[in-house]
Amino acid sequence: MNTAENGLTAPCSILTSSTANLNLNSDQNIVAAYLYWAGSGTGDLTISLNDIEVTAERTFSDALDVDRVFFAAFADVTTIINELGNTNYTLSNFDLTDVISTYCPTGTNFAGWAITIIYEDLSLPLNQLNVYDGLQSVPTFLSITLDNLNVLDNENAKIGFIAWEGDSGISVNEQLTINGSVISNFPLNPANNAFNGTNSFTGATDLYNMDIDVYNIQNNINIGDTSATISLTSGQDFVMINNVITVLNSQLPDATITTEDYIVNCGDNTIELFYTVHNTNSTAILTANTPISFYYNNVLIGQSETQNDIAINDHENNSVLLTLPNDATANVSLIASVDDSGNMTGVVTETNENNNITTFEIELLIIPETTLLPTILGCNEGFETSSYNLYEALESIEYDVEDVTFFNSLEDLETNSHAILIPSDYTNTSNPETVFVRLASPPCYEVFQFNLAIENCPPHIPQGFSPNNDTKNDWFNIQGLYDIFTEHELQIYNRYGNLIYKGNNSKPWYGIINRGLNNKGKTVPVGTYYYILNLNDPNYTPFMGWVYVNY
Repeated sequence: MNTAENGLTAPCSILTSSTANLNLNSDQNIVAAYLYWAGSGTGDLTISLNDIEVTAERTFSDALDVDRVFFAAFADVTTIINELGNTNYTLSNFDLTDVISTYCPTGTNFAGWAITIIYEDLSLPLNQLNVYDGLQSVPTFLSITLDNLNVLDNENAKIGFIAWEGDSGISVNEQLTINGSVISNFPLNPANNAFNGTNSFTGATDLYNMDIDVYNIQNNINIGDTSATISLTSGQDFVMINNVITVLNSQLPDATITTEDYIVNCGDNTIELFYTVHNTNSTAILTANTPISFYYNNVLIGQSETQNDIAINDHENNSVLLTLPNDATANVSLIASVDDSGNMTGVVTETNENNNITTFEIELLIIPETTLLPTILGCNEGFETSSYNLYEALESIEYDVEDVTFFNSLEDLETNSHAILIPSDYTNTSNPETVFVRLASPPCYEVFQFNLAIENCPPHIPQGFSPNNDTKNDWFNIQGLYDIFTEHELQIYNRYGNLIYKGNNSKPWYGIINRGLNNKGKTVPVGTYYYILNLNDPNYTPFMGWVYVNY
C-alpha cells in the first residue's frame, strides 16, 4: 500500500486498495488460502477482498515504542479463492490514512497485504508444509524456533517469509541466518540486506516496506531435524516477521482406518470388530506393529496393532474383540484410532497426522428384561419331587414349540447349553426350583422365568388289600402318603373297636397285628377294619374309613 520507500523525502500518504494477480496452473489445486494484512497503528480489522467483506479471525501486535505500535491480521479466505480462481484480487477498504501521519517523521508508516496459497500438484514430490505466524520484530536481534519439523529429506527444502517495514536503503548489520548459517539470494536479497522490499516469486523490488521472500535451505538443515532456528540481526532497520513457511520433502506413511463389519451376540457386550488399516496417499511403507486403539466414551476398551508392513496405497484386514461396560446402551458410538498407543498419541510420523480416527456406530442385541411367569404346582411324589409338563407355564404367551428351550440356569440359557431334554416330563431336583425359558425372537430372544413348587396332595386310600404274599396288593398301599406326609400316623381298629395296629412313614400295614396282648405278630382274619389316618399336616384333618382285608 506504500507508494514509495519511507524516508524524509517520501510522501506521507498511503493507498486504501491495491491489486495482485493469481495465476496457478490448471493441475494445481488450492488446498488453503490465508490472507495477512498489516500496518501502522492498532488496526483496521475489517477489509474487502474483491468486494467481499473479510473480518480478522486472529490479530497480532508489536511496538517500536509507546507511540509507535503496529498490527497484523489473519483470515482464512480459502472459500473465496477457490470460488474465484485465477483472477485479479483487489484488497480494498483498508484505510490507515488517518493513522500514519504520526509515523511518517520516523519512516515507520506502512500498510500491506499478502495471500499465502497452499496448493496440491500431483507432479511434485510429497512435501511437509508448515505455516507459522505471529508478529515479532528486530532490531537488534530476533530468534524464532520452528518446531514440529520432520526432516526426512532435505533436498530442495525451502523457507519463505512475509515481513513488514524493511527498507532497501538500510543495511546496517542486517543478516538472516538459519541454524547459524547466513542465507541470502543475491542480488535480490543480499546477505547484509535480507528485508529490502522485494518479492522472490516475481523478482519485484518495489514492494516498499514489505518483503515476500523464499530461500533454499537444503544446506542449512539436516535429515532427522525436528526444529530449526531463524535468527535476524539489524543495526538500524525495524523489521517485523509476520509469516514463516517451511517446505520439506516428505517420505512418510499415512495410516488411516476403516471399520468393515462387526458381530455381536444376544445379551453380550463383547463385539468382534472387523477393520482395515490403509496406507493411502503415502510415500513410504507403514511398518508392522503400528498400534491401534479403540475407545468408548473416550475410555480405552481395546488395542491391536498392524501385523505386517503395509506398502504404499495398500491395506491390511484384521479383527479385534472389544468388551463394552455393562451399562452400555443398545446403540453405541465407538472410535477406532490407528497410530495410537492408547492415549491418543502416535509413534509413527505421517504425512497427515489428523486422519487417524474413524467413528462408527454399533447396535448391541439387548435382551429384554426377564418376564416372570406363574408358578407350576406339582403333587409331592416323595422326597419333595414331582413330575411336571413345563409347557404349562407358557399358557399366557404365544409360541411355537420349536422356538422354546428350557434351562436350569440363566448362564446355560445365555450360552444356549445344557438344555432340559424332555420338558413335557420333567422331575424337579429341588423345592422350589427355578426354570428359565429362552424364546426365539429374531434377531435375538426373550427370557422368561418361573418356579416349580411342591404341594402335598390328598392321599388316595384303597378300599382293600390281600396280604397273601403273592406280590400283588399285599399291603395297605395308600398312594401319595409314604415319604410325602412323613409325620403321619395310621391306626387300625377291629370291628369291636380295639386298636390292633399303629403305623407311620416307616411302618406300612401288611395286615399284621402289632397292638394287644394275645395276637401280636398274627395276620388279621378276613374282614372289614376301621382306619384313622392322621397326616399331621395343618392343611388336612384326619381321614377315617373302612378297609377290607381278604386272602
